[in-house]
Amino acid sequence: MSGAQDLLVEIGTEELPPRSMRRLSQAFASAVGERLDKEALTHGTVKAYATPRRLALVIEALAAAEPDREVHRRGPALRAAFDAEGRPTPAALGFARSCGVAVEDLIRLENEQGRWLAFQTIAPGRPTGEVVPRLLREALAALPIPKRMRWGAGAVEFVRPVHWVVLLFGPETLSAEVLGVQSGRESRGHRFMRPGPLSIPAPRDYPELLKSIGRVEADFAERQERLRRLVEAAAHAQGGQALIDPELLEEVTGLCEWPAVIVGAFDRRFLGMPAEVLIATLKDHQKCFPILDADGRLLPYFVATSNIESRDPEVVRRGNERVVHPRLADAAFFYEQDLALPLEARRTALGRIVYQDRLGSLLDRSDRLATLAEAIARHIGGDPDLARRAGLLSKCDLVTALVGEFPELQGLMGRHYAARAGEPAEVAEALAEQYLPRHAGDALPISRTGQALALADKLDALCGLSGIAQAPSGDRDPFGLRRAALGCLRILIEGTLDLDLFDLLSRAAALYGRSMDPRVVPVVFDYMMERLRGYLAEEGARSDAFEAVLARRPTRPLDFRERFAAVTAFRALPESAALAAANKRIANLLKQAQDLEIGVLEPGLLEAPAERRLSAALVALEGPVREGLDRREYTAVLCALAALREPVDAFFDEVLVLCEDQRLRANRLTLLRRVRSLFLEIADLSRLQ
Repeated sequence: MSGAQDLLVEIGTEELPPRSMRRLSQAFASAVGERLDKEALTHGTVKAYATPRRLALVIEALAAAEPDREVHRRGPALRAAFDAEGRPTPAALGFARSCGVAVEDLIRLENEQGRWLAFQTIAPGRPTGEVVPRLLREALAALPIPKRMRWGAGAVEFVRPVHWVVLLFGPETLSAEVLGVQSGRESRGHRFMRPGPLSIPAPRDYPELLKSIGRVEADFAERQERLRRLVEAAAHAQGGQALIDPELLEEVTGLCEWPAVIVGAFDRRFLGMPAEVLIATLKDHQKCFPILDADGRLLPYFVATSNIESRDPEVVRRGNERVVHPRLADAAFFYEQDLALPLEARRTALGRIVYQDRLGSLLDRSDRLATLAEAIARHIGGDPDLARRAGLLSKCDLVTALVGEFPELQGLMGRHYAARAGEPAEVAEALAEQYLPRHAGDALPISRTGQALALADKLDALCGLSGIAQAPSGDRDPFGLRRAALGCLRILIEGTLDLDLFDLLSRAAALYGRSMDPRVVPVVFDYMMERLRGYLAEEGARSDAFEAVLARRPTRPLDFRERFAAVTAFRALPESAALAAANKRIANLLKQAQDLEIGVLEPGLLEAPAERRLSAALVALEGPVREGLDRREYTAVLCALAALREPVDAFFDEVLVLCEDQRLRANRLTLLRRVRSLFLEIADLSRLQ
C-alpha cells in the first residue's frame, strides 16, 4: 500500500456519559470506517479508544490519496453538435468549454440509443489530508447522541464540550477545524495525575504514550478487564468474591481513566436486611461492588473504585465508608417502615396510582391479574386460589418506601414482605417471579403460581397497551412489550405449558370489558408470532420452515415449536425436496381448479396404475398418520409421509391430472387433495424453498 500511513483522530472532551461511552465509541469507529470505504480510501484495522475525556481512533495503513478515477460526461447529440457544414454549434462549443478542452479533444460516443459528443479523462484522487476532515465532520454529526450540548458563544453541538482535537496522518499534523477546535498534535493525560499537554509523535505511539506518561488507559476493553482484576483481587484479600454486575462494571469503566480500588466496611447490623437491599444500595447509590462469602452470603465489605491512585488510601477508604453508612441507614429505616404495614393493607393505595390513563389504576390491574392468573393456574395444574392471591398482592410492593427508592427491587421486596406477613411460600415466590424473564437469557418462573402470574402480567400489558395504540414502533418500546411478548413465549415453550395463546389473549382482552376492542387480539397474536420468528431464528431456524408452520396458524406456541422441529428434521431427509416440490405443484393444480367441484374419491375411476398405487399408499398411511397426529408425533408422521415420494413422482410422470374428462379430472384432484391434506395437518410444505 504505497504511501500509506496510520491516522490518529482524538476528540478531547469534558467527561462523557459513562453508560453510553462504549456505544458512542463503536458508532464513531463505524461511521468513520464506512465513509473511508465509500471514498475508496483503503486502510487496515480501525481501532477505537474511549475514556471519560476522549473519543479516539487509530486507523492503520490508510492510503495517502483516493484512487484516480475515470470521468465520463455525455454532451449534446451529434446532430445538435454540428451544423450541415460540419461546424460545431453553440451547444458543442459550450460543452467543450465546460469541460475545459477544445471541441477537437472531445470523443464521439455511439451505442444502440444514439450518438453523442462526450468527454473522458482521468481525475487524480484527492490527498487523504484533504478528504479526512470532511469525513470526520460528517461522522461526528451522524453519531447517535440523543441530546447534544452547546457551549460558549458558538453554535457547535456535541455530546459534551470539546477542548482539544488531535489529527495526525503519520508524523504529520492535519490542519482542520473540528467541532469548533483547531486540530493539533497535543493530547492531555490524566486530569489529576498528569494534567498537562502531551505531544503525540505519531499515531502508533498514542496508546502506549497515554499509558506510560499520561496515566491513561485509553483502550476501553483493557481498562475494563484491569478494573475487573483489581476488584476481584481486593475481594479475595477479604476472604470473599466480588459480586460483579456487568452493567455496573461497564459504568465504572466509563468513569475512570486510570482505575484504582479500595475496600471499605459497613456495620454488620445492616446484614439483617434482605441482601437485595444492601446490594442495590451499594451498586446504585455508591457504584460499589458487594463482597460475598463462599456460600454466597454478603460480607460486611465492599469494593469502591476511584479514578486516581491516592497517596493516602486510608483517607479514601474512610470517605467511602462515611458515605455508605448513611445510605444503608436510610435503607434500613425504609425497610422497618415498610414492615410496619402488611402487604395486603397496601392494596387500597394502589387505587390512587394510575397504571395508564385509559387502562385504570394499579388496583384495577391487580384485580385483572388475579382473575387471569387464577384461570391460567387451573389449566397448568397449579393452585387457582394461590394464583388469585398472588395476583391481588402482585403490585402492592410498588407503594412501599424501599421500592420507591429502588424500583429495580419490585417483586423482590414483595416476596420478602409477603413472607414476613405469613403468606404461603408459593405466593411470596410468585411475587418475584412475575417479572421473569427480565431480560434476554434470564431465568424463567419455576412455580406454577409464578408461571401463571408472570403470563397474566405480560398478557394484560400486551392487550391493554396495544389496545390503546401503545404498541412498539421502530426502536420505541417504552413499556417493554417486546420483552413481554418474548417472555410469554419462553415461559410457554421452555416451561412446556401447552396453552392456547389466542385463547389467553382473548381472556386478557375480555377483562378490560367494553372499553377494549376485541380486534386487538389477532393483532397482538400476529405481533407475538413475529417475536416467535425471532426466537426461533436465534436457534438457527430457516425462515421458510417457519412460514411453512405459520401457514397452518397453530395457536399453541409449544405445538408450533414441535411442528417446526418436525419440519426441520423432515427437510434433512433425501425425499424432502421432491415432496416439497410436489406440494407446490398440487397447491397450484388445486388453485387452477377452484371452479371445479371436488367431491369424494371414487376408486372405480382410478384408471392409471400410478394413480391406483398412490391411492393404495395413501390408504395405508392415513390410519397411522392420524394416530401419530393425535399423539403430536409430528416428526414421525412426516418421516412416514416421506414414503409417498415414489408414488407421487410416478403419478405426475404417468397421469394427466387436468384431462378433458371432467369426472376423471375431479377424481384425480380429489386424490391429490387428500395427499396434500395429510401434509397440511402439520405444515404447508409448499412454502419450503
